[in-house]
Amino acid sequence: MAFFGLIGNDQKLAQEYSGCESASEKASRKRREGHRRNAAAVDRQGQAWEDAQRARQDRGGWWRTR
Repeated sequence: MAFFGLIGNDQKLAQEYSGCESASEKASRKRREGHRRNAAAVDRQGQAWEDAQRARQDRGGWWRTR
C-alpha cells in the first residue's frame, strides 16, 4: 500500500517546506493588501458622501423656504 510509505517522512517534509508561506498565511496577507489598496478609494467615497450630505443640508428643503 502506498499509504504506509508516507509514514515517517514528516521531518523530511518539514525541512523541505520550512520557510515557505502556508496557504492560510498567504490568504490573510492578500486580505490585508486588499484592504490597504482600497483604503484611498473608500476615503474618497466617504468624503464625497460627506460633501453631498453637507450640500443637501445647506440647500434646505421646501419647509425652510416658507
